[in-house]
Amino acid sequence: MSDDSLRSIHLTKIGEARYKATNERGGETFIGVGGDDPDFTPVELLLAAIASCTALDVEFITRKRAVATTFEVDASGDKVRDEQGNHLTGLRVSLDVVFPKGPEGDAARAALPRAVEQSRDRLCTVGRTVQIGAPITYEHS
Repeated sequence: MSDDSLRSIHLTKIGEARYKATNERGGETFIGVGGDDPDFTPVELLLAAIASCTALDVEFITRKRAVATTFEVDASGDKVRDEQGNHLTGLRVSLDVVFPKGPEGDAARAALPRAVEQSRDRLCTVGRTVQIGAPITYEHS
């Protein structure tokens, strides 16, 4: 892999069961266990990553025809514990996208189903990684 293909974040403990994730550009987000703090849990971050990856793909494709007047995405899954350990099942991504009336909106509406399929089947790195799986190497010092 080339150096420009590497993606990474740095995680720092900032409190009891609370962490700050920082990307290479200086952006930050906060992760917790979902108690009294507003922080996203790791599972919620995964769902947000899947939803936002698809949203960005779909918007990129459809906005060439028309800008959506409504663009909302929900992602969900069932957290289970079974013989395979903790994991999510029944992952679902639901898009509510509305385009303006007129020929441009009609073109965007017509492109929407294929845009969703392309995101699901080829474009969304996060969703594709979850769907096809990837081994994770764990290291410690």
